[in-house]
Amino acid sequence: MRVRCLLALALAASVPALAAGPSVSVPLRPDIAHPTTRFEGWGTALAWFANVTGRWPLAQKQHLADLLYGPDGLGFTIARYNIGGGNPAGTAPFSQPGADVPGFWHLPSGDSAHAWNPDNPAMWNRSADPGQRWWLEAVRRRVATPIFEAFSNSPPWFMTVSGRTSGAAKATQNNLRPGMEDAFASYLARVVAQLQLREHIRFRTLSPFNEPDTDYWYLGNRQEGSHWSPALQANMIDATAAALKRQGLATVVSAPDETNSHLFLKDWAAYPPATRRRVGQINVHSYGTVHQTGVRDAARAAGIRLWMSENDTPLRGDPENFQGMASPLAFAEHVVLDLKRLQPAAWVFWQAVENISARHGRGGSNWGLIKTDLLAPADTVHVLHITRKYWAMAQFSRYIRPGYRLIPVQDMDTAGALSPDGRTLVLVHVNGGITPRRLGIPSGWHGIAILTDAHHALACGNRMYAPPRSIVTLVLRRGSHAPHCGTHP
Repeated sequence: MRVRCLLALALAASVPALAAGPSVSVPLRPDIAHPTTRFEGWGTALAWFANVTGRWPLAQKQHLADLLYGPDGLGFTIARYNIGGGNPAGTAPFSQPGADVPGFWHLPSGDSAHAWNPDNPAMWNRSADPGQRWWLEAVRRRVATPIFEAFSNSPPWFMTVSGRTSGAAKATQNNLRPGMEDAFASYLARVVAQLQLREHIRFRTLSPFNEPDTDYWYLGNRQEGSHWSPALQANMIDATAAALKRQGLATVVSAPDETNSHLFLKDWAAYPPATRRRVGQINVHSYGTVHQTGVRDAARAAGIRLWMSENDTPLRGDPENFQGMASPLAFAEHVVLDLKRLQPAAWVFWQAVENISARHGRGGSNWGLIKTDLLAPADTVHVLHITRKYWAMAQFSRYIRPGYRLIPVQDMDTAGALSPDGRTLVLVHVNGGITPRRLGIPSGWHGIAILTDAHHALACGNRMYAPPRSIVTLVLRRGSHAPHCGTHP
């Protein structure tokens, strides 16, 4: 394992000495003898930010791709590609920058939307979505073994009840037109097949809907979305599995990408047994944390891989602040608890790059890891603001690597993982309080501590110590061959 301790410019390069005043001792008790899930990696949805930044000047988008997928960036290995639904021509654009991801369909002039025929080559626009497609190649070039997933937020407009991809007139109404499951499944499967052929990648999974059994999606919303009842979800899973098989693809269905665990359990319980068997990967988001161990158990009982496939957790009400620690600490605590309770095989961020949101005297928010002006013309110089949340993400993604096994840790503020050879132990600890903590590590293990707080970004030292309001990653080895800063143990 390569230990990377690169720092942000102008930030201190070592962990500070023990602060004056009282501290508390926090023993970290990892259960090394009972590793759990084999971890596959970290990643992000491409979707909106890739739709925009994939059209930037080459040098600028290459730099951004390095920050996310490069070995000296976050080291992401997973990308979720959004298959756009697409509204009719002349529809006002969504207010979320980049959310108008184009569909791959084409309706020749004068043709009725109901006449769209997937078997007619004239009904396809194979050159659509150049922004996201650039990112597929960028990920492939940077990651030795990337994992690609395709996902959909809405059917194309001509397959919907409302005639728009933002949702039905009522947020609790299904928006797929009755009887259109096979047509929509064929659309998704053919897009996957064409992208694989043209971009020289492989989509391991395809998720046909997103946060389905919610009241989030309604006509005139800011983004694509569609409500799906559990019964309609099951029908769509069956249709998608059949469409993938007809295309001769190894891609399998992932589902249901529900917004939280308690709604996932409602969806999953309603699927017929045959439908559950057609799901090759369970996806759940973690915008709520109730019943997460129930999802873990459902996945284990079914023998299906589980992903935490979408989250971003800025602190509610925290004004936009690129260097503030309130949202990074809330985010890091959330990741720790997801790893401990869900024990997922992957953890995937929502939008790694978000639009600068504090404008016109408004406070904005801290969504995203990197902030930029996504509304600026594509050919301009784009300023990237690397936030403290980016470094908080790096505390996990740089050190808990694909192939590591998650391990239980008794301390509630600490997540742990063990390298495939059992020789490297990684513990990520979040101290959201105002009291310093002395971290007690298992006997016989030695190593380094990487720190992010208000004054440091991935600062490396050898004190097993968590200052107030900090995130600390311990990289430990047994015996005398312990890692140290600047080496490759």
